[in-house]
Amino acid sequence: MSYLDNVSVFVRVIELGTLSAAGRDQRVTPAVASNRIKELERHLGVRLFNRTTRKLTPTEHGRVFYKGAIKIIEAVKEAEGTVADLSQNPKGAIRITAPLGIGRRLIAPGIPAFHAMYPDIEVRLRLSDHNVDIVSEGIDIAFKLGVLEDSNLRMRGILNSERVICAAPTYLERRGTPATADALIADKHDCLLLRYPGSKEYFWTLQTADGLRKFEISGPYDSDDGDVLTEWALEGHGIINKPLFEVKGHLNNGTLVEILADSPPAQVQLAAIYPHKRFQDPKVRLMIDFMAERCQRLIGKMLEERPTKPRRQGPR
Repeated sequence: MSYLDNVSVFVRVIELGTLSAAGRDQRVTPAVASNRIKELERHLGVRLFNRTTRKLTPTEHGRVFYKGAIKIIEAVKEAEGTVADLSQNPKGAIRITAPLGIGRRLIAPGIPAFHAMYPDIEVRLRLSDHNVDIVSEGIDIAFKLGVLEDSNLRMRGILNSERVICAAPTYLERRGTPATADALIADKHDCLLLRYPGSKEYFWTLQTADGLRKFEISGPYDSDDGDVLTEWALEGHGIINKPLFEVKGHLNNGTLVEILADSPPAQVQLAAIYPHKRFQDPKVRLMIDFMAERCQRLIGKMLEERPTKPRRQGPR
């Protein structure tokens, strides 16, 4: 086993906290990951972790070595990127993440085509609506709807997306159609929320006559999967706030109805977010360019689709 493989496993154990998680990340078994750590410790002549039955905790030597180890990994990635630029044959693994809805509809279906163009690039895709820590989890690119909050990251905007408030006709017939944004709260409408540990989406930001306002809406249940919210809405269980391209088909066929068109949600940007140094890697540039073009093209087609029946503003 190579020294660099041992260092890579060590870094991921520090960052992910367990041998099993690091092993999955590096595509080896926990036993192999453990052997690589032991080999590294024998080479260095020090103990890198304090071991218990439940977790590994880095020793002082381990914490010091980690600072140098991440520099080794970054230096190798940068060197590989330079060689790939010269050879026009990019190689290696690239880790990307995206929300479930975007990932299933736009990103995942494009991976085979990307790999066909660049067969020496391994793509490791993780889909999650949770807030992923890009740096600590070793992510090269995160495709997401939102704003850049970490100054240590960089962002390339792909497109601005309209959002809509909508619900199924059965819900609106049962509960009535809110005439104003304030009615969401005053009439205690069932709003379906995307929530997970650390989530900030406990409110909806809507355009009103007084400008953008935050509405602290509520509902009987929530989920950390945006597609689950859409399914609940289709079944008549509440109101959702969604990117237009995700629900355009449902609006076109009438299974969902747009409401509060005079108080639309604030637009959100679809963007590629990446650590600053990663853009020096040609794999990252190629993936962002490929997915940006793909997302712009596919979302454009989704939004151009004609409705099978007229869109309406809910029961009057």
